[in-house]
Amino acid sequence: MVRRVKIWLTEAVLISSGILTSVQSRPFPLSSDNPEAPSRGIFRAQAAGNWANYIPPSDLGGPEFSDSKRSQSKLPSIVPPQTTAVQSLGEPAPVQLDQLAKNVGVSLSSTKTEPASRYRYPPTPVAQPAAFTAQAPFNLKSSSIRSATAPIASSGTFAPPTKSEIIPTSSAMASAMASQDAFLPVSRDQIPSNIPKRGGHPVPKNHIVNVPGPMSTNKFYANFFLNGQQNYSYAHPYSVGWSKGIDPTKSFGLAVSHVDAHQRVLGERSNNIPGNPARYYINPVGIQSIILSATEFGNSTSLSVSDAQAFSTDVILRPQQNANASITFPLVQGMGFVTGVYDNLRPLIQSQVAFRQVNLAASPKNGVFKYTTTLENSTNWLVYVTPTNGVDPKLELVSNSTLRGQPGFKGAIQVARNPGNAESIYDRAAGAYPTKVNIAGSVSGQSGTYRFAWTKAGKFANSTQLLMFALPHHVASFDSASKQPTACVGDSWTMVEPNLPINMGFEPWQPGMSGKPSLSSAAKQAIKAVAPSELSQDMNAQTNLDSMYFSGKALGKFAGVVYTVHEMLQDPGMASTALKTLKECFARFVENKQKHPLVYDTVWKGVVSSGAYTTGDIYLDFGNTLYNDHHFHYGYFILAAAIIGKLDQSWLAANKAWVNMLVRDAANPVADDLFPFSRGFDWYNGHSWAKGLFASIDGKDQESTSEDTMFAYALKMWGKTSGDASMEARGNLMLGILSRSLDNYFLMRNNNTNQPKEFIRNKVTGILFENKCDHATYFGTNLEYIQGIHMLPLLPASAYARRKDFVREEWDAMFASNATKPASTVDGGWRGVLYANLAIIDPGASWNFFAQNNFNMSWIDGGASRTWYLAYAACLGGGPK
Repeated sequence: MVRRVKIWLTEAVLISSGILTSVQSRPFPLSSDNPEAPSRGIFRAQAAGNWANYIPPSDLGGPEFSDSKRSQSKLPSIVPPQTTAVQSLGEPAPVQLDQLAKNVGVSLSSTKTEPASRYRYPPTPVAQPAAFTAQAPFNLKSSSIRSATAPIASSGTFAPPTKSEIIPTSSAMASAMASQDAFLPVSRDQIPSNIPKRGGHPVPKNHIVNVPGPMSTNKFYANFFLNGQQNYSYAHPYSVGWSKGIDPTKSFGLAVSHVDAHQRVLGERSNNIPGNPARYYINPVGIQSIILSATEFGNSTSLSVSDAQAFSTDVILRPQQNANASITFPLVQGMGFVTGVYDNLRPLIQSQVAFRQVNLAASPKNGVFKYTTTLENSTNWLVYVTPTNGVDPKLELVSNSTLRGQPGFKGAIQVARNPGNAESIYDRAAGAYPTKVNIAGSVSGQSGTYRFAWTKAGKFANSTQLLMFALPHHVASFDSASKQPTACVGDSWTMVEPNLPINMGFEPWQPGMSGKPSLSSAAKQAIKAVAPSELSQDMNAQTNLDSMYFSGKALGKFAGVVYTVHEMLQDPGMASTALKTLKECFARFVENKQKHPLVYDTVWKGVVSSGAYTTGDIYLDFGNTLYNDHHFHYGYFILAAAIIGKLDQSWLAANKAWVNMLVRDAANPVADDLFPFSRGFDWYNGHSWAKGLFASIDGKDQESTSEDTMFAYALKMWGKTSGDASMEARGNLMLGILSRSLDNYFLMRNNNTNQPKEFIRNKVTGILFENKCDHATYFGTNLEYIQGIHMLPLLPASAYARRKDFVREEWDAMFASNATKPASTVDGGWRGVLYANLAIIDPGASWNFFAQNNFNMSWIDGGASRTWYLAYAACLGGGPK
């Protein structure tokens, strides 16, 4: 049995400031003089989380920080002195990281961040890995609304919704797509009556206003309402956090940080893995480059989250909790500016790093006032002030850390990191900002299309297109003209995934396979000799556990064995008794008679384990009650149900509502009264986040890409079995996006350009956080754990998500006979996982391993079967012909 423990997994390819692992910055030509010319090279999106790494202007070959065509006048105020201490704060060397954290008043994640009690198994506790932060660079591309390879509709703009961020596509939109709408409601059923409703959630719903319906629990902004509200949120390309009065500015405003690639800190080098990769990389947390605040703020200042949705939220600062005056910060994933909308406050624009120089620049448009700033770490920031009344805000530099405006200010202040040679692009985008995102999507044949359309606000919203940052997997699915992580000027994007696995079924599968695979007579006989012992295992004991995760894994395992025998061996008689028992074991959960029954949480709105309520242990079942890992836990149930329903259509009527409830909890395609839209899967980042209502200095994270893939596959197959064409299309689309994003961020081929070159030879990221990447697991540092957690469970979708060239590189470096840790030396169920994965590139060797005489069943994980592994290898080309 594979021993694995996971706490919360939230992927983000540590690329942005912790979402996708930092990427290596590369220079690109950039021109801001020609407004029609594409401009690339400012920021580069990373791949292991989603972060933004800044490419220094000097690397771009452009002028340092000036624009000769713009007249600038030095602000007639204090000229701040050089501050050596602050300079070192802004550009820390790796050895200064701990001191940096101390200086800025924050602590880096440590081994205490993720308690050992969250292990999936209860083994001897293993020290948790140190936490690491990462921000990646984004590139900028200017164009008129340039979104994707093919527009979703032939007509111009996509009308924004008036009330909801996530809306189903209209019939007209679906018709224009000429395909299956992927975002139709699953159902409007109420919660089954045997699942009690319960309030008093262990995590109270504090610091949240104007969110009357279901609340997204696993999104990028959760740190703003959890615990002490002291951790940052990662919105790409910026990280933002509440200053809360820390030195040296003692500000209570919203701090904005952007980390450069040269500030990335690499961990120790491996002595065993070829290429000697760094074990982790991290970006410093808490460098408050710019802070948007007000003179009225102090110890009584309150921060609340409002209108929280899947891609966005408003963060509101008030001098006191019930004050009318406020600053509202619309935070949207990919926003090009951080925008503060002031209502009757006196602005303070502050910097923990300190201002070296502030200049008043020429106005980019009537009614927008522009300032350029250079900080003591030689970084440059742009400040755009758009007063509601159009009157000069008259900012004055009152100290080397503070710019101050006039009392009673109403309007927007926008800040952005200046890349050095593309100011005109920012100038044109100033005066408008995104507030929400609409998503639409469809599948037609093997092609899937999805679209982001932003609602926007601002004095110049009607005449100004938005500046938004795309991640590498977005850009790769745009048209062929732009293949780099890019910032785009426009109000919508359209992405196309052209090779969806629509013909993938329950049988083993690989790209290029047509029709159902078949087993030779000899292969059937070999599998038939193995299957009875697994069909006769104690299914009740293995599924009646105190964990939704492990119970679901066992149900999925037995469903796979039953399907293999019933359909692939074509022996319904051999499978009949086990199928009957499988239905009975599944019924225990539908009847809510498991050891920790489910309850409907009326606070956050979702279906959770009652375990934390009854035991007081919030880490029980890996934090299920706090919304950790729901796509993993419930995905196994959904997949098992898809198989049972396929084998017995009469079973569906009594069980469909319960299974659909799990679907809606983990991945609702719309926001309804009972569940939020897409709790786990992040349509912007292109993968799921597993961490729920737990604060984290490094943001959300994900450790198991293969279980993320399993969930999308489960949706596809349950949709097919239950007759929900929209769900099937959505599962296919999610698989297509995952295949691309995992290749960009998690499963690192040797030619990967999104992760640091010092890191990619690890082959997998390990745990990918929004702000760090660590080649480790939450349950140990054995190589088979780290690599294998991205393999299991082996399913038909595995060969789609795990490309052959990647699997070959990983095997040769890690597990071949002459590699770092030969698979033949690995103990326990992990050995079976490794050899099952080998079938993707060498099905003959995989078959030979599982078909050997005197096979040791300890090599089979508790969530897997030898029956399925043999069938998997045979259908991919191994075994007797």
